[in-house]
Amino acid sequence: MTTGDTEPTQQQPQTPTGAPGQGGDGDGRETVTVRDRRRIDPETGEPRATGTTGATGEDDEPAAEPTEPAEPAAGVGGSDLAAERLADLQRLQAEYVNYRKRVERDRDVARDTAVAGVLETLLPALDDIHLARQHGDLEGGPFAAIADKLEAALGRNGLQRFGEVGEAFDPTVHEALMRTEAELAEGTEVTTVVQVLQPGYKAGERVLRPARVAVADPR
Repeated sequence: MTTGDTEPTQQQPQTPTGAPGQGGDGDGRETVTVRDRRRIDPETGEPRATGTTGATGEDDEPAAEPTEPAEPAAGVGGSDLAAERLADLQRLQAEYVNYRKRVERDRDVARDTAVAGVLETLLPALDDIHLARQHGDLEGGPFAAIADKLEAALGRNGLQRFGEVGEAFDPTVHEALMRTEAELAEGTEVTTVVQVLQPGYKAGERVLRPARVAVADPR
């Protein structure tokens, strides 16, 4: 080191220059970007509106736009939906058909019940007509035509008289009032009607009154 009037010089630090691709600017200083994403304004304390400018002057990220619901894609999904709708229609049609049949059946039952009730109230008069005919009281009399017309009208409404001698006894349509000894046809092996005390009547398949009969057992 030399001595003299000159002062020693100090070496100044060199500022590193920015290298390309290292985030520096032209004067060698590194640029730092700060984005303020806070939803509350620190100065006013109020919520920031979406899309407002932050501290850096840049806009916040825009809110996502609402998307419309996607339509059912044609193909497998569309076929399944069509099959489901077809099954619903078929089920509704079957329910309607069953309902219509049930209504018609109930209407028929109600009608038959009403007709049977009327016919049942006429049975005593029909018994008198039947006895009068058996005894010959209606032959040539003025009431013969009236009795025939009445019985014909009731027959058109389903009334049937039953109960004949020689029939096999059937407890569902016969009421045995007495049991007697009688000669039955050869080969008869069942209890048989030998006398009809009062005929039975049916309205269609409904028995209004069983035939009241006397029966005999085979020997």
